[in-house]
Amino acid sequence: MRSEAKAVVVLPPAAAKRLIARGVAALPCVRRALEEGLVVVTLGTTNAYVAEELLGRPVDKAAHCAGYIGRELAVVPAERRGRELVLERGRPVELSPEEVLARLKAGDVIIKGGNVLDPDGVCGVFMASGTGGTVGRYAAAALARGVEIVIPISRIKSIHRRVADLARELGAQRVRATGLPVGLYPLVGTVVTETEAASLLYGVEATHIASGGVGAGEAAVVLLLSGEEEKVDRAFREIEALAREEPPLSFDADDR
Repeated sequence: MRSEAKAVVVLPPAAAKRLIARGVAALPCVRRALEEGLVVVTLGTTNAYVAEELLGRPVDKAAHCAGYIGRELAVVPAERRGRELVLERGRPVELSPEEVLARLKAGDVIIKGGNVLDPDGVCGVFMASGTGGTVGRYAAAALARGVEIVIPISRIKSIHRRVADLARELGAQRVRATGLPVGLYPLVGTVVTETEAASLLYGVEATHIASGGVGAGEAAVVLLLSGEEEKVDRAFREIEALAREEPPLSFDADDR
């Protein structure tokens, strides 16, 4: 009989993003699309880590930031913003958003981050653009055609109300805000948080038990790992090493 084990790990923000990114890269739908079709990695800080995992090399994370929550709700100016990453059969290609939209088909994958995660597992995306930005461009077409939507998002973004309810209360022309007023788009797809990533990569059960802290642990996520002793041991060792070794994000978005 195999012995069961439990362990608790703390993931600072950058390490959490790296773990999530590795989980996304391990998804069967992503692996298949890398071999046979298109994978579109939209802008976002967690998606910058996804881009690195798919490319196997570093990317400019500052340029891969779009909208963000800093001292206020803000967006990176267009002239400082990079382009979304498009991979065709695993290789980067230069396609405009309009060309991507025209070519997307069932089996392709759109990787789109979110701002909030509700108790039902529905994500919400803030929209400062009056036309909905990235979700306005891609989400409806993806759902209409059967394109896979993968949503990398940290458990630190968990909220206690349903996104569908909040979406009816927000709207850039309805609310004031610290920074840019926004609407909220309910986004459904394959959600990959730290818990799903740990399960995918290590075969353990991962439970989100705490968030936040101070210093290096500010915005950290704490997981309980459960399962076979050998698998938990491996997950604990590798996630602990990741938490120690992954450098923090090196740019200050509020200075951009």
